Amino acid sequence: MTGSTSIDEERPAIRTFEKRQLRDVLGSFVTGVTVVTTLDGEGKMHGLTANSFSSVSLDPPLVLWSQATSAGSHTAFRDAGRFTINILAEHQYDLANHFATRSPDKFSGIDYDLGVDGLPLLRDCSAWLECKVVSRYPGGDHVIYVGSVESIRQSTQRPLVFGGGQYLVADPHDLGLAPVGTEGAMKSQPHAVRLASRAMLRLARTLDKTLALVAWGNHGPTVIAWQAATTPVAADLPLGLVLPVTSSASGLALAAFLPPEAVDRFVTAELRDNARQASGEVLPTAESLAPVLESVRVSYVATRRPAPFYDDRMLANAISVPILSPSGMAVLALTAIGPAEHFDAAADGPCAEALRAAAHEISAALREA
Repeated sequence: MTGSTSIDEERPAIRTFEKRQLRDVLGSFVTGVTVVTTLDGEGKMHGLTANSFSSVSLDPPLVLWSQATSAGSHTAFRDAGRFTINILAEHQYDLANHFATRSPDKFSGIDYDLGVDGLPLLRDCSAWLECKVVSRYPGGDHVIYVGSVESIRQSTQRPLVFGGGQYLVADPHDLGLAPVGTEGAMKSQPHAVRLASRAMLRLARTLDKTLALVAWGNHGPTVIAWQAATTPVAADLPLGLVLPVTSSASGLALAAFLPPEAVDRFVTAELRDNARQASGEVLPTAESLAPVLESVRVSYVATRRPAPFYDDRMLANAISVPILSPSGMAVLALTAIGPAEHFDAAADGPCAEALRAAAHEISAALREA
């Protein structure tokens, strides 16, 4: 009958999943991590970690985020006329954890500056958006806040990422394309990765050094595997970490055995940035880099003497050796990293020799495959 409603249409939908399952599924959507800050009516600062942040509109400039009504700072945000979105940088996972817990004074010991109307701007973030609340909407057990963006700032820090219940690092997708000028050589790379992964297990036991396997991606030297030592060089060893070419052992080991068209644009950009930095650190120049690369070609070993490692919490030494395709191009770099005070990164030392022997064995196996 026209206009009739079936019994099935009248029945409410039956939920076929548990809350935990829904949370796991939603966790597969990877997001950035923010700390949202505001002031209450008495001028007290409030902040909480949120990955519910999203853009809404460019014209007018609108963003949104949502907060659980059970949050301790819910009343403060509900009544506030402004909020600031602090987009965290990849090294600020401790800050994310700090603002995700309840505390009577979350800003004690935290570095921040004051923005519009005195709202706190956390230091060293990836970006900041200062917003005026334009609307609030009920959303189940959350409240959705929509804000008009009035001021923005951005740093060179890469953003912190969250997905699947853990922190991640953000790097551009490699798209599966071989670096320019290396297309034929890279067909041996998957086999090289399998062989090198087994070698890393053996070397980690004998050398007791943190090992990295590094490939040349579309954005330069990229860590694709780690093997931690008994005492890892760092608590977090992120996959996808992009290393500099001119000032990392891995970058030098790869660049020495790749064609210029694959490496020149990265080297040029890094040397240009080095020239702009007015620091006490001795940075590579075009004149100093050429003999270094030639030395790597002769010895098959690249070294890096004390320099900050990843999150800048320690000084580390590194030794890296290239794994070569049958045509002689670098398909991977096998790298050992250790605290500077405990790791002698001599190019002719026992660690370098062990790495070189392993790389030679893998390169030989690729030629025979």
